[in-house]
Amino acid sequence: MFFFVFLAVFSAAFSIGAKTEVSNEEAGIFLDEFNKILDTLKGENLGIEIFLHNIEIALPMFIPGFGVGWGVFSAFSTGFAIAALATTTPLLASIPPITIIFATPFGLMEIAAYSIGMSRSFLLIVNIFKKTPIIQQWKQIVLEIGIVIGLLLLGGIIEAYMIETFPSPDIPLPKVN
Repeated sequence: MFFFVFLAVFSAAFSIGAKTEVSNEEAGIFLDEFNKILDTLKGENLGIEIFLHNIEIALPMFIPGFGVGWGVFSAFSTGFAIAALATTTPLLASIPPITIIFATPFGLMEIAAYSIGMSRSFLLIVNIFKKTPIIQQWKQIVLEIGIVIGLLLLGGIIEAYMIETFPSPDIPLPKVN
């Protein structure tokens, strides 16, 4: 049940970030930083590099309590990235942002992975407050981390395949003075 609650929480935070008004100057600054990150990911094993980037985001979501906040921040930031891209790319502005997550196989895998991490974070903090020993849940926690790793690995490979296979239109991004 909590998985679906945090699926909705992630989607809502993403949507709020995607609806944020971004000036051309802010979009330019953000896109410069975004392009620096993309440049670091463009190696020989793009799928593995995407996976490693996503796992850096996902694993902290298992930290009791903190993981929920980290997940909401990550979702909002991702939505903000879409808003910044939409500011400079009119084609993107015509696509509902939430469909970017739910219309791609890697998007579905990522949101499922992040929702698992956030829900486990919430359940762990509840158990801490109830003074229930967390050690009793170690098998389930390890299984969930394994599922998250599997989802993000497969998602990274699929995302890299789609990036490398499907040509993207060369849309010039405006330069910010």
